[in-house]
Amino acid sequence: MSKQSRIAATLFAASLVPVPVFASSDKAWDALRADVQAQCLAAVTETVESPKAVVDPFGSERFGLALVSGKAKGADRTVSYICVYDKQTKAAEIGSELTPDMLHGAP
Repeated sequence: MSKQSRIAATLFAASLVPVPVFASSDKAWDALRADVQAQCLAAVTETVESPKAVVDPFGSERFGLALVSGKAKGADRTVSYICVYDKQTKAAEIGSELTPDMLHGAP
């Protein structure tokens, strides 16, 4: 086999190797944001009444991120949680409760 044939065969073989696909179209980003929002809202249903999520438009390389806020169930106060969504497993995890004072930098 000539050198050119080997190069051509190598390039062809390399083109068959699967590579990860990253969300890059507007439609894919919209779908990711919708999933982050749904999973993060579901993760706080037992602790927050009528929660609202503010989703980071792109998150990090591995994670979707959101800030989820609402009225604490059984209390007359607003609480917030940081939600981390694993893009690979599609699982959401909630951090500890953040009070308004914590969010606004009160001592």
